[in-house]
Amino acid sequence: MIFSTISRLVNGVKGGVTASLKGAADIGSETVGAVKNVVSTTLKEAGEFVSEGVNGSASIVSGALKGVMGVGVTAIKAVKGVVGGTVEGFMAEGGKQEDAVRGAVGQAIYDAKELGVNIGDTAVEAVMGAIEAVKNVGGDTAAATKDSIVSALDVAKDISEESYESVKKSLETGVEGAKEIIDEIKK
Repeated sequence: MIFSTISRLVNGVKGGVTASLKGAADIGSETVGAVKNVVSTTLKEAGEFVSEGVNGSASIVSGALKGVMGVGVTAIKAVKGVVGGTVEGFMAEGGKQEDAVRGAVGQAIYDAKELGVNIGDTAVEAVMGAIEAVKNVGGDTAAATKDSIVSALDVAKDISEESYESVKKSLETGVEGAKEIIDEIKK
């Protein structure tokens, strides 16, 4: 049951994002809005899925990245907008901030690995997208920063030690305050 719901969600988001962005003049700037709108519509139709927390936002990111790539945008260029739109839409429909952030950032990194995209760059874009989204909806940006960094590092560690080191280095140099958070996590 849960896997069929996830599959329908991924495919629904993919189709919705592709349709929303076809013919757009500036796909990069329209990604957040398109993803947020598709997320809101999709979650209203499958409202119980918000309770699935991390799995819900992860499924949305996966579908949205595939949808954006379906209109010819490279994954790395789309990550920030996809993660941002997912977090905003997920939270607007009643999802918890932590679930939205962790699921969206983590899935972006898994998908980057699967798509052969640089996961260090993806991690930075995903974290920035999550922080910006939480700020836009009036959430706790300090918690979002920490949750997104922890999620990025956890997923990278699951992939490989090399991936972990790449993500850690990219976050330390690309995200303000990341080095302090990473040092705090190590304690």
